[in-house]
Amino acid sequence: MTEISQAHAGERRATTKHTVVVPNSVDMVSVLGPGDEHLGIIEEHFDTDVHVRGNRITLHGEPSEIALIERLLEEMVTLVRTGQGLSAEAVERVIGMLRAETTERPADVLSLNILSNRGRSIRPKTLNQKRYVDAIDQHTIAFGIGPAGTGKTYLAMAKAVQALQSKQVNRIILTRPAVESGERLGYLPGTLTEKIDPYMRPLYDALHDMLDPELIPKLMAAGTIEIAPLAYMRGRTLNDAFIVLDEAQNTTPEQMKMFLTRLGFGSKIVVTGDVTQVDLPAGQWSGLRVVEDILDGVEDLSFNRLTSHDVVRHKLVGRIVAAYDEYDARAGGAAQRPAERRRRPRGSGQAES
Repeated sequence: MTEISQAHAGERRATTKHTVVVPNSVDMVSVLGPGDEHLGIIEEHFDTDVHVRGNRITLHGEPSEIALIERLLEEMVTLVRTGQGLSAEAVERVIGMLRAETTERPADVLSLNILSNRGRSIRPKTLNQKRYVDAIDQHTIAFGIGPAGTGKTYLAMAKAVQALQSKQVNRIILTRPAVESGERLGYLPGTLTEKIDPYMRPLYDALHDMLDPELIPKLMAAGTIEIAPLAYMRGRTLNDAFIVLDEAQNTTPEQMKMFLTRLGFGSKIVVTGDVTQVDLPAGQWSGLRVVEDILDGVEDLSFNRLTSHDVVRHKLVGRIVAAYDEYDARAGGAAQRPAERRRRPRGSGQAES
């Protein structure tokens, strides 16, 4: 795509003038975005003059920045050619990956199709999400640990549905510990099933994004998909199944051991959770917080961390998560926040984990 390169030295810094020619087969409106939205993002993120004439994009600035923009344009053109469309969000994510100097091509990350349903495709949107998805493929047990909105549960369920559809497994088992802050099952109205349903609702909602709604009751009636609280896993051996444990930060170490030892032949386990949102009683250790130390060095397991940079909800969610991370770091890492300290019983010398 490169046509001309011309450099000259200034008193303070060297600058380069560079022209990139986009192939005629590529729609420039798709590359530049509606109302030149994508072009505006490039100008916002780079201290470089950008001028567009037809399919020729002329850049004037520091050589390192121009080289990065040229790589960005190559990735944008590749994404347009896949036919999946190019959004402003995708452009910003490509810029982030390029600045992180990763070995993976951003276009490969953003074009990896896990699952398609009713014209909608589920794909990783960040580099860490792509690595997490790859780890699920490559390991029998994978952990996805990160804050809310990073897609750790959603991607795990998409991989489960993909495995079922490709006949890698015969069933999907989705489970969560029925523990929430300030609530206990016995105080909720209704039968046991009705008490448990609110805890399982996020899993049902995700399934409806991935499968035809009329198919889900049939699969559940046949036992092909099972959604149950963690307590229902005790005493079972789960063969030929894709098993997802969600909200794993609310398991005790004993429950985590019980769950992981349910693994049977031909099965795969994904464990997801956020260690900053533990709802266990004060003084009770979280199984997710200690499991990495316990299983360190065990083969065929993978621990994958997602951060505020991987949040794929509203931009403000990422900023909120980052602000809480910074607060925790200032407070001393594992130090408790005031609300957590108030929940500790008097005389307790052990911090909540």
